[in-house]
Amino acid sequence: MNYLKFLFLLIFIVSCKNSAPVTQTATKGYQGQGKSPVVPTNSKPIQKQWKGTWALNDSTVFFDNNFDGGRLNGIVHDANDHYTLWITAENTPINVSPWYAFKVWSKTKKVISIRFTYQDIRSRYYPKISTDGLNFKPIDSIFYEEINPGKGDFGINAAPEQIEIKLAIGPDTTWVSAQELYTSKRVKLWVDSLAQLTYNTSKIIGYSTEKRPLQLLKTNEGNSKKALMIISRQHPPEVTGFLAMKSFTETINGPSELAKKFRQKFTVFSVPLMNPDGVDNGHWRHNMGGIDLNRDWQNFNQPETRAVKNFLEQKSQEGYEFVFGADFHSTWDDIYYPLDTTVTGEKGKIVFDWIQNISNRLPQKQTNIKPSTSLDPTMVSRTYFYVKHKMPAIVFELGDNTPRPFLKEKGKVAAEELMLLLLAKYP
Repeated sequence: MNYLKFLFLLIFIVSCKNSAPVTQTATKGYQGQGKSPVVPTNSKPIQKQWKGTWALNDSTVFFDNNFDGGRLNGIVHDANDHYTLWITAENTPINVSPWYAFKVWSKTKKVISIRFTYQDIRSRYYPKISTDGLNFKPIDSIFYEEINPGKGDFGINAAPEQIEIKLAIGPDTTWVSAQELYTSKRVKLWVDSLAQLTYNTSKIIGYSTEKRPLQLLKTNEGNSKKALMIISRQHPPEVTGFLAMKSFTETINGPSELAKKFRQKFTVFSVPLMNPDGVDNGHWRHNMGGIDLNRDWQNFNQPETRAVKNFLEQKSQEGYEFVFGADFHSTWDDIYYPLDTTVTGEKGKIVFDWIQNISNRLPQKQTNIKPSTSLDPTMVSRTYFYVKHKMPAIVFELGDNTPRPFLKEKGKVAAEELMLLLLAKYP
């Protein structure tokens, strides 16, 4: 490869000036997942990955997973400047969420090819590139190739079996990750920054299996006991849901007259990182108990769900009335999972009014709706919130590839429309 071609690759990749990723689009709109099966939530063994640095090609090229959120299970130097990665899950069976995150560098500047292979699963996440581990952008599509593309219209059936990227590297570190890295330390810094506002407080409501704190943010400028419960990141790779929740929370904490009035009338409780162990260990789906937390809102076998359950019960005993609940997630495309008004009646209508108001303000992107009529077992957060605490609730899902500026705008609009609806309902 001549020098000019190398320089071209270096400018486009290492500087992260990338075009939009290739995304999968549904022909009839994303239909969402089927009914979630009831599964045991007693803890199961997980396989912790080896953490360290691989020195390859006569110790001239290096790969590393030894950081919070890192996941890389094996690597082979095939020939010349081609490498094959092996990405495996913490345990199985597991959702199709093959998370990866690693660092790479070399003694001299060069362009390498990296093929991603997975454990009995297809590729889901479009690679993001960073030069500092904080600011990520999708790799330019001209340096991305799908191997054995999927044949379906959407979701896993449309996903490729493997992917391959070309990357310009050198002595400076390049991060490659399935999604942006928002580790427990980074989320804590964000919560701590909001806690500096006079009307906010933060506290620890419990600990994960590996003793990471579950941090809760309380927002309130008055003495109201009408409350909201907001949670996010039960599943580690679901960063887009977290980003929308982040914008949602920042809007409620903002300087607008609407936000000020809302904080006088309502209290907002938020747990922005429900699964800190899974996030920091680079898990695909589960916590350190090897369990999908959003299946444990019936038996509460895991410390993370149990901490929120105990908190809600305590606040209910103190006289708080929970008037809304939201659980932010990510999936193949934006979709809402509310409870149908055939089971919630008039009380649940506010959720659908909220969805409609958001859609009216953001008509440029279709968001699908898949209501549930099942209240037993509670199992998932939304259903537990409603059945046990009578709060209208929703699972709010954002697409893996939803543009980040739109995520921020959607979180802002969602907060504004919910504040308006609740202030009208409880003047």
